[in-house]
Amino acid sequence: MTPKHMRWSVCEVLLVSPDSNNWSDYPNVWDEVHCLISECPWYKVCEIAEALYSRLTKTDPNRAHKFVNRLNQFFCENGITWELRGGHVVFRGSEVFTKSTEKAIVALSETGRTRAANEMQEALRDISRRPQPDITGAIQHAMGALEATARDVTGQSNDTLGQLTSELSLPKPLDKAVDKLWGYASDRARHIREGQTVDTAESEMVVIVACAVCTFLMGRGQS
Repeated sequence: MTPKHMRWSVCEVLLVSPDSNNWSDYPNVWDEVHCLISECPWYKVCEIAEALYSRLTKTDPNRAHKFVNRLNQFFCENGITWELRGGHVVFRGSEVFTKSTEKAIVALSETGRTRAANEMQEALRDISRRPQPDITGAIQHAMGALEATARDVTGQSNDTLGQLTSELSLPKPLDKAVDKLWGYASDRARHIREGQTVDTAESEMVVIVACAVCTFLMGRGQS
């Protein structure tokens, strides 16, 4: 990618005009690109990465693949809890979180449970929002995915997850654990009280558990 093409993507993200006095790729435009990236907020750097990847996929898919690998390697080696996945920089979290969300979304999509898959994708988007993650939104959507899955496997399209836990054939006392998780989500994400906060670690745990239960229910062959 030439410096001018890079500048076009960067300026589009930052909503600024290219410096009309810079014509030569090196060093002028190249230095301009570096300056724009180094001075913008961190979350805009993520948007720039997404824009560069989008351009590369259209012009050179092989380099786009290499770009993803190199960027994710940098994130991992520097302890940055993000990754470029599916064209978007999303929250990576723990290895368990990454594998759980990937497995659940793929399984839900492949079995035609698009509503649940969309809910889980929304949970991932919410926890990945920049500059501040939407913690309560992530919890709501993760539990929405679990509720949609529970409705599908039981054939009860109108009942809430709290009403369905006893019909899911979950091993005891895991059925109670899922019911408690529903209560937690209701208390902390849907009916929030003044002064009550939820941190990213808690929302990550809820998303992981919801993914695990969704995968378990599908694996039981209840369809």
